[in-house]
Amino acid sequence: MARIIVSGSIAYDRIMDYDGLFGDHIIVEKVRSINLSFIVKKLAVEHGGTAGNIAYNLALLGEKPEIIATVGEDFGAYRSHMLLSGIDPTTVRMVEGEMTSTAYVFTDKADNQIAAFHPGAGAQPYDTLVDIDGRSFAFIAPGNVDDMRALPQHYRQHGLKYYYDPGQQITALTDEELIGGIHGADALFGSDYELTMLMEKTKMTEVTLLEHVPTIIMTNGFDGADVITNEGRLHVPQVPQQQVLDPTGSGDAFRAGYMKGIILGLPAQSCVRLGCVIASFAVERYGTQAHKFSLPDVAARYNTAYQENIPLM
Repeated sequence: MARIIVSGSIAYDRIMDYDGLFGDHIIVEKVRSINLSFIVKKLAVEHGGTAGNIAYNLALLGEKPEIIATVGEDFGAYRSHMLLSGIDPTTVRMVEGEMTSTAYVFTDKADNQIAAFHPGAGAQPYDTLVDIDGRSFAFIAPGNVDDMRALPQHYRQHGLKYYYDPGQQITALTDEELIGGIHGADALFGSDYELTMLMEKTKMTEVTLLEHVPTIIMTNGFDGADVITNEGRLHVPQVPQQQVLDPTGSGDAFRAGYMKGIILGLPAQSCVRLGCVIASFAVERYGTQAHKFSLPDVAARYNTAYQENIPLM
């Protein structure tokens, strides 16, 4: 069992499904003055946030995540959920007088998403020394921007391997801060859209990014993911799902699967395949932390999808 530091957000997710397409209601000539309202057929309040989602999947995979995040006074129900899920919430810091972060996620029938995020307590930096003794590595997921600025340098100074995912905070971080987080990371994670946005903002290309980080992991939704290195690009197809109910949180599940592969000492291709398998479980349930799986379940689905056995135990 590996001890992994996971920084990012903890949030209550309010997830809504729209039984139509957002694009059908956007008038191109009026995009500068959009005024839209949608009737949603379903609303659910779920446990979420990047750090919470990643930690949840790592715990299912038999690992010991330690969460670096700030929460509000309403954290009690989430704390109980963590304990029941095998996650120790000791490292989570509570901010008095604040509410836990909240995400509002709208998804249409083509799995396009519109999201809004209220940081609440998450706007406060962790502001506590992060203990790295005995930890295998760290994963920096989108969360408090002050933490995202400070943690890469902290991990580099102490020789702790880390993985970097700026994600939703690409627009909040400066060019220099983004490059500072990427430089020295073992891998950079992002969706194809996020990485395109990052490259446009920093005026970098895949080639120049690879001068700072040895591996780029680009997820492509239901098209799978790519491993990009100086040796070239390797595509890994997605795993067929039994059903697709909610794509929210599948990227975080993917990241947890990838990290499990790192712990097992697998090559990058197999790590990405494992990430795709874990993501496939996540989309089959409504909510980001409602799915369950056992290690034999994971091994069987991995073998079916990729005709390769994986040593999970």
